[in-house]
Amino acid sequence: MSALRIERAEGVVTATLDRPERRNAIDVETWEALKALLAEVASDAGDRVLVLTGAGGCFSSGGDLAGRGRPDEPPIDVMRRTVNATCLALHRLPKPTLAAVPGLAAGAGANLAFGCDLVLAAESARFAELFVDRGLPLDSGGSWLLPRLVGLQRAKELAFFGDWIGAAEAHALGLVNRVLPDAALPEEAARWAARLAEKSPGALAAIKRELQGSFGSSFEEALEREAEAVIARATSPEFLEQMRRFAGRAGTSGD
Repeated sequence: MSALRIERAEGVVTATLDRPERRNAIDVETWEALKALLAEVASDAGDRVLVLTGAGGCFSSGGDLAGRGRPDEPPIDVMRRTVNATCLALHRLPKPTLAAVPGLAAGAGANLAFGCDLVLAAESARFAELFVDRGLPLDSGGSWLLPRLVGLQRAKELAFFGDWIGAAEAHALGLVNRVLPDAALPEEAARWAARLAEKSPGALAAIKRELQGSFGSSFEEALEREAEAVIARATSPEFLEQMRRFAGRAGTSGD
């Protein structure tokens, strides 16, 4: 049975890792439930924002794949079917994702949070790339995410030593967007999610594609992609509706 609790309200989908007795370690069933949820959110126009968090004052202590695969399934196939497929679906989701991190986020749990578009951390949050202390290389996208978030040298430091860092240091490194008192984290995450849910879904999807594709392109290529995206959006019904709303707000904001 999956330990993923799902709630929907006003366009915001909140997925809570809910296995507090194991500090929300992510087993095969939970990886697959999250993968299925991401497919639902991607295809449902009513789902506009995904919030990922953890129960019991903890985000996630990492992956827990031991003994959970099919007897005849090679371990590499378990990884591909669960961890890799889920992390890729999160990366490709054409809607904004927000991690709200209370307590510890370690290993795959840390990289799942870093794989979200935005990260809010409680003051109690702690992060660690613990793979090296278990004799393992990085997984869950960490080898791609960390250099882009903190630079290559800092990424090596985090990965080589596997040390715990607090919320304030994670913020200083650029791993998280904001640090909040623990009691304020759920409310602020809900506020950010509500604001995102009010934005143009098409514009957000296009902006996300632009930014995520920027590292693999030249400035000239980026400009061309921007022009193509702007022209495509400027003829869409959603754009015209957004412009009507904007004009209406501007007309009532003066006197």
